[in-house]
Amino acid sequence: MIDDPWFYVAAIPAVTLLGLAKGGFAGIGTLATPIVALAIPPVQAASIVLPILIIQDVYSVYVYRHHWDAFNLKVLAPGAIIGVFIGYLLAARLPEAAVGLAVGAISLVFGLRQLWLRSSNVVPVHRPSRAAGWFWGALSGFTSMISHAGSPPYQIYVMPQRLEARIFVGTSVLFFAFVNWMKVTPYLALGQITRGNLMTSAALFPLAIATTWLGVVLVRRFSSERFYLLSYWLMILIGLKLIFDATRAMA
Repeated sequence: MIDDPWFYVAAIPAVTLLGLAKGGFAGIGTLATPIVALAIPPVQAASIVLPILIIQDVYSVYVYRHHWDAFNLKVLAPGAIIGVFIGYLLAARLPEAAVGLAVGAISLVFGLRQLWLRSSNVVPVHRPSRAAGWFWGALSGFTSMISHAGSPPYQIYVMPQRLEARIFVGTSVLFFAFVNWMKVTPYLALGQITRGNLMTSAALFPLAIATTWLGVVLVRRFSSERFYLLSYWLMILIGLKLIFDATRAMA
């Protein structure tokens, strides 16, 4: 178990972001692994974050069990299975910075585009094709496997549909609960889940549950319009953060 106080200086805000994300503020949890990686190696950071995500999933799935969209889950899940498998095969070979740069650029461009459409009073509402869902589902599973950064691809597919806020969050919660459980076997196979890391994760479980509850309470105070506006800005900030981290790692 990690006993370095500087680790917890990074881990506490990271777990808080994860909890708020699981509670309904989809996307901000993407920042958690990079924050923890400020104190420990990125691979170890990801292995500690995964059990925390799974514990938070239990509560958030229960809260949103009646609010989800079947079409999106049916379309995104098959692609996610493929994406997680590819991520497992490439985990030891693909530079994490390259994945972060790609996801960050996609998030930034999409968020800016949506804000521009809002300012022009032109926000098209449409349900993308199944083929697009398989693609974005696969990319979400892949980036989630590599660095728990699967939210931006998911949002790119689902956000244009303008689902009611609770349906959007509930679908996200169920989708990523499924993806996180799929990642357990590959993480074990890669030797990333150890007794010490699990004990460190367990020490953060109470905070993880409390912040997930807080996220559920806070998100219910937001209207759908305010929720989507906040989500677009979060995507932009996440994109900038991922791009910054990736370019710094490649320098």
